[in-house]
Amino acid sequence: MSSIVDSLPPSLNLPPHLSAHKYFLVCTLTVAAWDTLVLSPRTWRLLKTPGWPTLKLLFHFLRVFMPVEFVIVAVAFFDTKWSQTSCEKFYLFEPICTAILLAAASAVHVIRIHAIYDKNRTILYGLGALFAVQVVVTAICCGFYRSVPLLEGQGCIAGPKHNWVGIYWVAPTLLYTASFVLALMRSFKSLEAKPLSPWKLMLRDGLNLYGAIFLVNLTNMVFWFAITPTGIADTIKTIVTSIAAVLTTSMTLRIVLSVRGSLVQGGSFALSGSQTGSSRTTHVISTRTGGVPTNVSTHNAGHTYTLDDIRSKTEADWVSNDKASDTEAKPAILEGHEGEQVQRNPSVGVKITIDRQVGYDETYHAK
Repeated sequence: MSSIVDSLPPSLNLPPHLSAHKYFLVCTLTVAAWDTLVLSPRTWRLLKTPGWPTLKLLFHFLRVFMPVEFVIVAVAFFDTKWSQTSCEKFYLFEPICTAILLAAASAVHVIRIHAIYDKNRTILYGLGALFAVQVVVTAICCGFYRSVPLLEGQGCIAGPKHNWVGIYWVAPTLLYTASFVLALMRSFKSLEAKPLSPWKLMLRDGLNLYGAIFLVNLTNMVFWFAITPTGIADTIKTIVTSIAAVLTTSMTLRIVLSVRGSLVQGGSFALSGSQTGSSRTTHVISTRTGGVPTNVSTHNAGHTYTLDDIRSKTEADWVSNDKASDTEAKPAILEGHEGEQVQRNPSVGVKITIDRQVGYDETYHAK
């Protein structure tokens, strides 16, 4: 007497590894859909920024290409009417598209790591060599995939002809490992200038993003080389490849979004714009005699206002402050002539200039 399992159609009577593979692909689609929704507002804001630097172009390409690819792959894998004849014409779609996806993600890593090392040519040549190897290796390996011989109704999926085809994933994993290590080294070096707790350092420099990419690709390597399939129709080797590609893309998108400031030439490191120096406040004063504007520079002026101060002060308070500034500036005005710029003790360094127009003529005439 046959069991009820034997009476099920092939589309429902799946081997354990194939069933697990379908569950993993469902997880992959869930991550891709969630990522698409969550990043939509930030994607729109980035789209409205002026210019199209390379990182911005790669970001929008990955943003569209990744969900489109895996929706098509899922249709072929879950459609019970997909014949093996059709699969023979389609199975190369996933390895080729994933190679393109990984190449775009790796290009982001090369550009970004090169940028945080202040455009160091050694870093560029090293990562560029790994990137070139990845492109060549993945392109060659695409020719050594085959259609996994599943039963009718079990879907269409590609698998490797030989075990060594796993170098398809070794090449990008090496690049992401180098990217993670270099990002760690750059962050640790920055602690000399500005000490931070490990948690704040990780969030500031996106080390969790680089680490996640490294771990998911390392896990994929374990499935490729440490697990032995039970037969020619076993898909255990490629069970993690889809989610590895999606998570790599997702974390790479967040690396681009974590860049502070402009994306031109890969942006800059978090501490690159934190230089300090002397400050200077410049008041443009209209004199009572000739009405000729005279620029008076005072160094080390401690004019600091918060939003609460601005909201709480009345117009009379601001006029009072302006009178005090005028009193301090009068000795400097007496030293020059009309139309002459007076600046005492110029200092070397970064100067922050705050220009403020004060209508003293209108104030005194109102009295």
